Amino acid sequence: MDSFIAFFENIPTTFRAGILIGGIVLFWILEGVLPLFSFQYQKVRHAGLNLFFTMCTAIIGFGLAGVLLAASNWASGNQFGLLYLIEMPLWAQIIVGVLLLDMIGAYFIHWLEHQVKWMWKFHLVHHSDTTVDVTTGLRHHPGETVFRIFFTICAVIIVGAPIWMVMFYQSLSVLFAHITHANINMPKALDKILSFVFVTPNMHKVHHHYMQPLSDTNYGNIFSIWDRLFGTFASVDNIAELTYGIDTHMAPEENDRLSNLLRIPFQPYRTPEGTKFGGKDELKVKVSN
Repeated sequence: MDSFIAFFENIPTTFRAGILIGGIVLFWILEGVLPLFSFQYQKVRHAGLNLFFTMCTAIIGFGLAGVLLAASNWASGNQFGLLYLIEMPLWAQIIVGVLLLDMIGAYFIHWLEHQVKWMWKFHLVHHSDTTVDVTTGLRHHPGETVFRIFFTICAVIIVGAPIWMVMFYQSLSVLFAHITHANINMPKALDKILSFVFVTPNMHKVHHHYMQPLSDTNYGNIFSIWDRLFGTFASVDNIAELTYGIDTHMAPEENDRLSNLLRIPFQPYRTPEGTKFGGKDELKVKVSN
């Protein structure tokens, strides 16, 4: 266990880059072998657009790494946080710590982005992708990246997570972003079993349906238990009936042009009938909570 802690406490840059780049390459290949949807799109161009946002996320994350480290060192050094309320063995600290980081730093902020209109306008860039694949996982507007990192820092302080735990959690988070967005056809039975604990590809694809109520379900990042606990879990009988994107931005000039994607948070808010924050659900798929 000491070697585990030491590794993530001084995590090599090559390891983090390997998860980010290696994961994209691996699932890019798997998408060609076991595709869920047969998209008719320019895959390389689509990847280039999404990887621009991935690069922005990496740069902003690197720029705020010092703040994250300082917050973690202060909280763990002063034994401030939920991890120190009761004495636990190290293995239990890891499980509880990762669970709480996932709930506060991922599930809660994701849920909040769907409730607060100005936050939604930033998050909408992620949902605007009509051909969800492995490159979609880190398609986030730079503004969204900033307040997501802010909530991660808050989670670290509330939990009292040491930096090795933070790095372990973030490594898992990137890996799950690849897995859950990849356009792969996972066996339905296996996906359903795993979804009782973890966020699975089929489960997260439901979240990327273009209309409510499905777009407002399945907020989980790594663990599905938060959606099940807080009543935001949903599934569909036939995953192939989903339509990706968001109904206010289905035109290519809205969701496939970098200049427009960067401007979306600053454009007038849209509430057409049957869309976010208003209207009726017109889904033809069965929803089960």
